[in-house]
Amino acid sequence: MTQIKICGLMREQDTQAINEVHPDFAGFVFAKSRRQISLATALKFRELIDDDIPTAGVFVNEPLQNMLDIYHSGVIQIVQLHGNESEDTVKALKQAGATVFQVFKPNAEITPTAADYVMLDSGNGSGITLDWSRVPQAPHPFILAGGLTPENVTAAIAAVHPDVIDVSSGVETNGQKDADKIRAIVATTHAN
Repeated sequence: MTQIKICGLMREQDTQAINEVHPDFAGFVFAKSRRQISLATALKFRELIDDDIPTAGVFVNEPLQNMLDIYHSGVIQIVQLHGNESEDTVKALKQAGATVFQVFKPNAEITPTAADYVMLDSGNGSGITLDWSRVPQAPHPFILAGGLTPENVTAAIAAVHPDVIDVSSGVETNGQKDADKIRAIVATTHAN
């Protein structure tokens, strides 16, 4: 079974959809983005999300101490690195107990990393779909992101065989999470 992460939760009703369909991971964006939320909001959402759904925090070139402070607040179990973070940062986060998702861009070389998962993403919730035939043989566990929707996720899984898919814009309508799309993509992903 392929796992799934629903990223970019912005509203309280998003947490209700998450609890209903039980994805394998949920994500909060702390980096500058239209989906960015405050730590206070994320803490409130974490209280509402079932305890057995791990949450990730998305960061771009955030100072290590800030990421550690957010991790130690209990709001996230996973640190997702979308910037140019060093291997020393990855190791420091892991030493603190965090699970680390290291994100690579489509044309970047996937370099050896101590991160728990490697993610290939076309662009930070942009909705741009990767050319799956060009996805390099990535190390596992591997996360595929970028332009995934309920309509194309089966083809993406068949082409790439990721361990996890990560979706944000693909489950939105008019810029907000859509519970029906979340239901559809979680069911489809878990069936593959």
